[in-house]
Amino acid sequence: MAAKTRTSSGYRCSECGWSTVKWVGRCGECQAWGSVSEVGAVSARTTPAARVDRPALPIGQVDVRRAEARPTGVGEFDRVLGGGLVPGAVVLVAGEPGIGKSTLLLDVAARAARQETGRTVLYVTGEESAAQVRMRAERIEAMASSLFLASETDLATVLGQVEAVQPDLLVVDSVQTIASGEVEGAAGNVTQVREVTASLIAVAKARGIATLLVGHVTKDGSIAGPRVLEHLVDVVVQFEGDRHSRLRLVRAVKNRYGPTDEVGCFDLSDVGIVGLSDPSGLFLSRNTLSVPGTCVTVTLEGRRPLMTEVQALVAKSEIPTPRRATSGLDSARVAMIVAVIAKRAGAPIGGSDVYLSTVGGVRLTEPASDLAVALAMASAVKDQPLPPDAVAFGELGLAGELRPVTGIPRRLAEAARLGFRTAYVPAGTAGNGPAPEGMAVVECPDIRSAVRSALQSPPG
Repeated sequence: MAAKTRTSSGYRCSECGWSTVKWVGRCGECQAWGSVSEVGAVSARTTPAARVDRPALPIGQVDVRRAEARPTGVGEFDRVLGGGLVPGAVVLVAGEPGIGKSTLLLDVAARAARQETGRTVLYVTGEESAAQVRMRAERIEAMASSLFLASETDLATVLGQVEAVQPDLLVVDSVQTIASGEVEGAAGNVTQVREVTASLIAVAKARGIATLLVGHVTKDGSIAGPRVLEHLVDVVVQFEGDRHSRLRLVRAVKNRYGPTDEVGCFDLSDVGIVGLSDPSGLFLSRNTLSVPGTCVTVTLEGRRPLMTEVQALVAKSEIPTPRRATSGLDSARVAMIVAVIAKRAGAPIGGSDVYLSTVGGVRLTEPASDLAVALAMASAVKDQPLPPDAVAFGELGLAGELRPVTGIPRRLAEAARLGFRTAYVPAGTAGNGPAPEGMAVVECPDIRSAVRSALQSPPG
């Protein structure tokens, strides 16, 4: 019999581990509400088990087939997961409300059900009725005979449905709407989310059921609930996108079975969500004429190169303080680039309004887009278009120097594939290997030489 020892009672935050001697509603360290609970009232020393059901094996005798990924039928989603879903793996899919999480997972569930004969999928919804989910399934053509649907909010009933159906894939939408009757509190609080997730993970591991959990996010974009939720699951997938754009990006924040530098691209429309194997065309304008103030760059989303067009408009300001408006770009970095080209390249831009935007609603956060932003503004100031078949990428420093960026061969290969024939790049790029056939690589040590090379040469 275990010898019980009494320790001093205290309270601890489940989010950050901060402890206090009395209960408070808000953590004094991380400022989270409702995360402080009592710990340490009675502790017991655990005794060794009398019998071990699964003895340890030599590492060479471990069956690796249990960790083989099974494709879901959605290529872009499989790319992010590392080839597909591993039996027993638990994947947490997080994203803002209305961004398309339920639509994507319903499509994944239907395709996985059709993928193999005898493969069953259980879709549990706690936010909608079964009829609403069926209407969406008919709209996006996600009907499958081996796809089972249940509308439940009680954890015990959900576990009962798993026992009855015995699925190969379980989808729970969402984990914040499921509650256990054995735990105090309403659905969605810290204790309930922890209990629901732990119970579902235990069932998934014991039965080898691949599980997809939908998670809500807070105002700042982080996953709602205790941080331990992200540590318990095997894969954390972030669903991103702008409400006013059809493009959706899926990226893995944590992945025990594959890489975390892959990005899946999807097109969300009225008829469902479709994977985009070549999304570069979404971020380029369809205008065939050369227009001043536009420049194309190549960004890397994970390991995938994407062509993106930056547009700039520079106009004389009618107010004492000129405007600096951006869409799809970091305003602080744009302000730095404006100061650099004004000081280091001599651009008369100080008293002008500057408007910058990206095409297609994509957001550029990579420093490699600095040179394209600077050349777009320089082209708008001089009212002279850049060569129509040119791309530019490079990081811009405060001294006006251009710094090399990563993934240069992949960027040049993608630009050459789409018909671009001139690339303005930082000095030292030639050391990364030969340029693609038919492409001229112009190395520029600083922003002044880049502007001179791009705008003093005749277009085309």
